[in-house]
Amino acid sequence: MLIIDSKDCENIDKALKKYKKKFEKAKILLQLRERQSFTKPSIKRRGEVLKAIYKQKIFNGEIE
Repeated sequence: MLIIDSKDCENIDKALKKYKKKFEKAKILLQLRERQSFTKPSIKRRGEVLKAIYKQKIFNGEIE
């Protein structure tokens, strides 16, 4: 649960802006999407390895 400390004279728009920033930093939406379906650890690991290979190819200049 996110708690925003707001001052009495603070505008509601500023409070909403603070809430949105805190919501983004907490990564709540990403966690909810991740929990919607189960992915096997081996598939997660395969994705990480493929991403690392792709980044390495870009760094070496093999992919433009």
